[in-house]
Amino acid sequence: MTHLSVEMLAADATEPITSAGHAQLGIAVLAGIAVIVLLITKFKLHAFLSLIIGSLVLGAVAGAPLDKAITSFSTGLGTTVAGTGVLIALGAVLGRLLADSGGADQIVDTILARSSRQAMPWAMVLIAGIVGLPIFFEIGIVLLIPVVLLVAKRGNFSLMRIGIPALAGLSVMHGLIPPHPGPLVAIDAVKANLGVTLALGVVVAIPTAIIAGPVFSRYAARWVDIQPPEKMVPERASDDLEKRPGFGITVATVLLPVVMMLAKALVDIVVDDPEQTVQRVFDVVGSPLIALLTAVLVAMFTLGRAAGFTRGRIAVTVEKSLGPIAGVVLIVGAGGGFKQTLVDAGVGQMILDVSKGWNISALLLAWLIAVAIRLATGSATVATISAAGLVGPLAADMSTTHAALLVLAIGCGSLFFSHVNDAGFWLVKEYFGMNVGQTLKTWSVMETLISVVGIGCVLLLSLVL
Repeated sequence: MTHLSVEMLAADATEPITSAGHAQLGIAVLAGIAVIVLLITKFKLHAFLSLIIGSLVLGAVAGAPLDKAITSFSTGLGTTVAGTGVLIALGAVLGRLLADSGGADQIVDTILARSSRQAMPWAMVLIAGIVGLPIFFEIGIVLLIPVVLLVAKRGNFSLMRIGIPALAGLSVMHGLIPPHPGPLVAIDAVKANLGVTLALGVVVAIPTAIIAGPVFSRYAARWVDIQPPEKMVPERASDDLEKRPGFGITVATVLLPVVMMLAKALVDIVVDDPEQTVQRVFDVVGSPLIALLTAVLVAMFTLGRAAGFTRGRIAVTVEKSLGPIAGVVLIVGAGGGFKQTLVDAGVGQMILDVSKGWNISALLLAWLIAVAIRLATGSATVATISAAGLVGPLAADMSTTHAALLVLAIGCGSLFFSHVNDAGFWLVKEYFGMNVGQTLKTWSVMETLISVVGIGCVLLLSLVL
């Protein structure tokens, strides 16, 4: 077989790939990724458009007819948006209700009021972990930056001593824990169990966030000793509210979808009989859609009404939450289309065949691929989606726990060394008033620590599970 096409693969999926096929597919992958990287970084084209063009280039170089490549991309986009897009929307609504009701501020103020000066960095990583669970990284930064700046100013802390733990908590949640877009797409791509991935993700996230947050912030504060920039302290959402929801009910609302999904995972392990009524009930209750939908409906009362919102105000809050995520949904959807083009062209099978002769862990291979794409594109979500499409076939013979660990390995790789081609890099730089060098020594090193410590934890877990 001198070249590989989607049509030929469909006709004989079991036909072995020749070395010529491997070479052509390898060139196709490099060409597709190179086009995406070039369009995003050099020409500043939106990632959604870049992924479409990169997918078509990949299909063309792989030898697939253009109509087949378009069908693969469209199928992947539709499947991803249908599954993940709804969850992103529900997460955005929950996050907006948490922010606008003052619930996020209530969590922050309560934890800070009960923390000593020595415990403040630890309090910040805890706050970021809780607040960052249902909301996107960029929204989390906007929510927490006022708190970081105020705490640093009033307590006379180095900004890095307080800021790094908050950023670490947010970043770990974004890269490893569903219902964030990257982990959700990776779970779907490798057919991992969501509840098990969530549980193991928490196990990996805790030590990772501690080392990259409170521990590393000691050194970051010495390397970059800066004070909070006055001009960057915005007003908080709850400053204009007469009342806001209580701490306990707010935390319970945020954790509700997590508890529901973990309950499903526990029942799956204990009962392990799909025909049992109990397991069937929890399969529904613990599905991401139902868990997040339930949390949103509950939040309308526990957060919205508790803050004195009328039905009209709650409706406006929900409506405002959906607009900003349109770009995220489209990028994730296009990433799913790129992933499906990779799969249909046989790239995943090629990776499986080629890596059989390598003396390297599948988890480490997945991490390295995600690292390479992250360094090239700057996007953690693009890196996660692309890497998941490439290594998906490696999970075919894996146990439930190791498939979940494969997702986490990809997530860890997607966070490696954020630099100038990452929007998050510039967001942190501007909010904290740093120059490029200072941002590299703090934020970029922190992201690398998360990635390396995270994959270390994943590999250790793979030895005992």
